[in-house]
Amino acid sequence: MTRQKEKSSLRRRIFDIIQIGQKEDIPSRAFDWFIVIVIILNILTMFLETFDGLAPFYTIMEVIEFVTMIIFCIEYVLRIWTADLLYPELSKGKAVIRFLFSFDGIVDLFTILPFFYLSGFIVFRMLRVVRIFHLFRINAQYDSFNIITTVLYEKRNQIVSSVFIILILMMASSLGMYNVEHNAQPDVFKNAFSGIWWSMSTLLTVGYGDIYPVTVLGRIMAIFIAFLGVGVVAIPTGIISAGFVEQYSKKAHCDAKLHDINEIGEIKIGNDSEFLGRSVEEIQYEYDIHVIVVMRNDLTVIATDNLIVAKGDILVVNSENINKTSPRSRRRRSGKR
Repeated sequence: MTRQKEKSSLRRRIFDIIQIGQKEDIPSRAFDWFIVIVIILNILTMFLETFDGLAPFYTIMEVIEFVTMIIFCIEYVLRIWTADLLYPELSKGKAVIRFLFSFDGIVDLFTILPFFYLSGFIVFRMLRVVRIFHLFRINAQYDSFNIITTVLYEKRNQIVSSVFIILILMMASSLGMYNVEHNAQPDVFKNAFSGIWWSMSTLLTVGYGDIYPVTVLGRIMAIFIAFLGVGVVAIPTGIISAGFVEQYSKKAHCDAKLHDINEIGEIKIGNDSEFLGRSVEEIQYEYDIHVIVVMRNDLTVIATDNLIVAKGDILVVNSENINKTSPRSRRRRSGKR
């Protein structure tokens, strides 16, 4: 029994270390920086291996790559071993499967597959770069990668609509340019699909110049399509920019309203409260506070994630050290959603 408890305690400690740690947890922070250095070394080695002039150092590079890949393999095994701590609501087997098919799990797998020289997987080496973004954080809860994913998720419908418009215009301009330019340039505009490359470079304002119209009508069409492309590309850019402004404004607004909460405080929900009708999980995530309990009428209600805040509720909150309060916050620290 004691040995099993020690094993469980060891797994918990390993889990805390391999997740993106807090400043107070020195081993976890040291592990984060160690992984950053390993990733950079691995990528730098792959970069230097492309230079023929460094052929005398290829042996050293192979050793470095071998050692870094062993470290990746060990980390991958440890993450599988502690998957049930990452997803405490799932059983051991389901937690492992959830991790294997998660974003981090797939990236880690494609990172180590080239080590076994499987044909076709060498291209996935560059996925190691993706992992390093988990380590860049603005503060304990809001990091740049998190804000980007939040904006993309909240604006997903508008972004999809704008991309759909771009694709339609791209197809229309490709067909139109083919009909105009095919007779003049049969080798360049062989079919409608040949104009896709031209329409892409024109609508997206890249302008490579390898394919271009030579007829008067084709050039007139190209002028209008180029101007149209400037406006079309600005649509998703504006949507994403507005999303960033909303996120930072929301963060600044909540900081201004909650500045007086030092450690423990109470928030009463009125008709004009921005917390009204929202779940505890949403409030904790967006406003950087931890809801301890909810006082409703004469009852003290446990603040579960799905609990909807109602008028007259009193939220007992803690605005500091939210990362230490729940397994869900630890999952956010590791990049899981």
